[in-house]
Amino acid sequence: MDEETGYGAVRSRDARFDGAFFFAVRTTGIYCRPSCPAVTPKRQNVRYYATAAAAQGSGFRACRRCRPDAAPGSAEWNVRADVVGRAMRMIGDGVVDREGVAGLAVRLGYSARQVQRQLTAELGAGPVALARAQRAHTARVLLQTTELPVTEIAFAAGFASVRQFNDTIRTVYAATPTGLRTTAPRDGTRPVSAPSASTPSAGIPLRLAHRGPYQAAAVFDLLGAEAVPGVEEVTGVPGSRTYRRTLRLPYGTGVAAVGERPADASAHSGGWLDARLHLTDLRDLTTAVQRLRRLFDLDADPYAVDERLGTDPRLAPLVAARPGLRSPGAADPEELAVRALVGPREAERLVRAYGKALDVPCGTLTHVFPEPASLVGAGGTLGALAAALADGGLRLDAGADRQAARTALNALPGLDAHAVAVIRTRALGDPDVGPPGAPVPDTWRPWRSYALRHLRAAARQPGSEDK
Repeated sequence: MDEETGYGAVRSRDARFDGAFFFAVRTTGIYCRPSCPAVTPKRQNVRYYATAAAAQGSGFRACRRCRPDAAPGSAEWNVRADVVGRAMRMIGDGVVDREGVAGLAVRLGYSARQVQRQLTAELGAGPVALARAQRAHTARVLLQTTELPVTEIAFAAGFASVRQFNDTIRTVYAATPTGLRTTAPRDGTRPVSAPSASTPSAGIPLRLAHRGPYQAAAVFDLLGAEAVPGVEEVTGVPGSRTYRRTLRLPYGTGVAAVGERPADASAHSGGWLDARLHLTDLRDLTTAVQRLRRLFDLDADPYAVDERLGTDPRLAPLVAARPGLRSPGAADPEELAVRALVGPREAERLVRAYGKALDVPCGTLTHVFPEPASLVGAGGTLGALAAALADGGLRLDAGADRQAARTALNALPGLDAHAVAVIRTRALGDPDVGPPGAPVPDTWRPWRSYALRHLRAAARQPGSEDK
């Protein structure tokens, strides 16, 4: 993006660009999101960065007014299927924290040096710096929403030592961890609720930010229609429903609750969904948040999608009626693949027969969906799919190669094109999956997944392809 466009976004406080880039002010040493309400800096004092980590690496600290670390993620990383896009999704999922740069490189199929070079060249920061920025954000959320001791928060956020934690917080926020906790903001830009509202046993309250308008009703309709008892539930009346589900996470299990917010046609600058996470291990916070973001498609760019689909005569009135309609993903891609194959009734049976029971049931939520390894003996297509997922022959994680996954899916015996399309759309988050065997206009590309959502929402059959 050229500097003219960047400065225009900063000058107009355009929230459409929040998360797409960050700007820093040389004279103050602070970096912000484009919609920051502070006085617009002079053009000659502004620097632009693709990531918060790059701004931090250049010596800038986060603005306390606009909280740039809480901006929606860049839609580019969700759409792109190249190495940088895949790396960003895996870093967001916590791979570097759990497996280091070497683990990230192995998953990408490149050397650690190649990964470092490509990320630094394009983003101005390597994988360690990007993961460090993410750890700082996780630490801030825990500091401002729980009463956990600072030492516990340091390790829960992924830091290797308390000293590293203290140094990072001072560098990023220009405050000590204790100071950051006591000066939690009270305005609408903050991503979490007041510290007094929670204790560890009450879960961690969050605001999951999104850019532009968000059609929550269509997403909650879909999730309610396909909910598997014991693993998911949707309660409440339309407009104020709550979606709850269990999560299988790297260090333990969790229960997530996300509230529906009625669509606001005037909220073109963006908003958030209220959520609460109960985790058996706080080290899973970053991963859990990213998986919810993918499930609810919160990092999408609705402006780009609507602008493109709005040029198609068939879709234009649908886009006008539902601006910001999303294409939901999956909180657990492997679970989604199995459910796409077997359907809701068989999925419920699998949960009862093979699912892992929660240590403490949470209302109607009693189990975590079975792992692929436990389904290998099922035989038939389900057994083949489970075996491919269990042995790594088929990867559907955040950084999976979409083309390789498509090839592996097509090679499985008995998996039809319809199920493959659902898995690609939901589990892999591919924004451009068309209906199997049906031609579509070029005007739908590269957002065919969103186009189909518009058609199904208009027909009042949300999620019909998943049943």
